[in-house]
Amino acid sequence: MFTKITLALTGLLVFAVTPVLAANCNTTDVSGSYTRLDQNFDVIGDGSVFHNLIFQLTLNKDGTASQYWTGIPDYLIGAGTSSPFIGSWSCRSDGNVVVSFIWANYSPIKRKGISDVALVEHRRATYLFSVDTNSLTRVQGRVRVYLPSEDPTNPNGGTLGPIFTNTATYTRLTASDADLLLP
Repeated sequence: MFTKITLALTGLLVFAVTPVLAANCNTTDVSGSYTRLDQNFDVIGDGSVFHNLIFQLTLNKDGTASQYWTGIPDYLIGAGTSSPFIGSWSCRSDGNVVVSFIWANYSPIKRKGISDVALVEHRRATYLFSVDTNSLTRVQGRVRVYLPSEDPTNPNGGTLGPIFTNTATYTRLTASDADLLLP
């Protein structure tokens, strides 16, 4: 009888403690590089060119963050582009990661016979990521859009867009010498 009670209490204790041990930014080092594939992206928007592109997210130990999308230089002059996303990250008390980025968007222009790009807007995005051992999943986000004449570092400026909850999972890029060991 004593053994059954002890076993039952041990089982309850395991289930009670397990959520505390779940990966989060308070228990897991989230700094590092992460990637996610943007599959079959319609580059021009007319179905003529599809590329597989990669989002490259880096969280540095000092709290700085950057994100680059390999689609940025695709058709620079004809379709416009954006700058890399530069910002910072922090760990919330609930174990999720919040990341804020600022970047610029450019649009194609033609002046005096010369094709180029011009600054159209700045954007400031705040993303919320849940944490797993080797991945981050964006669970929420919101973007502010600033005119070129506005200050994108003003957290209350610009025009605030709606919250979006479409998820995207980024996988930690880990160093491996596996390819070096192949014949």
